[in-house]
Amino acid sequence: MMGEGALALDPLVVGVVLAMALVTALTKVGGLWLLRRLEVSERLEAALSVLPGAIVIAILGPELATGGPAEWGAAGVVLLVMWRTESIPLSLCSGVGTVVLFRAIL
Repeated sequence: MMGEGALALDPLVVGVVLAMALVTALTKVGGLWLLRRLEVSERLEAALSVLPGAIVIAILGPELATGGPAEWGAAGVVLLVMWRTESIPLSLCSGVGTVVLFRAIL
């Protein structure tokens, strides 16, 4: 590890993070490249449009199933913000902030 301070960076960790960023970027670019060369049917377009929500549910579903009052309260806040703003990023950010706050209070 380089240095002893709180901001010291381990070269291995930095390398792993950079490699993950590169793979993520290549995956995104490769998917866009592939979709430009394929004829996208209405059915595929509909499936791709709901994919982000399905991924969020797949990640958060188990957390909610095993969670307690803080997680369920934050889920309620997410639903309320989503209903009022129709903004997925804003609702997810409000949920993260709310679960942190509720875990500190409860």
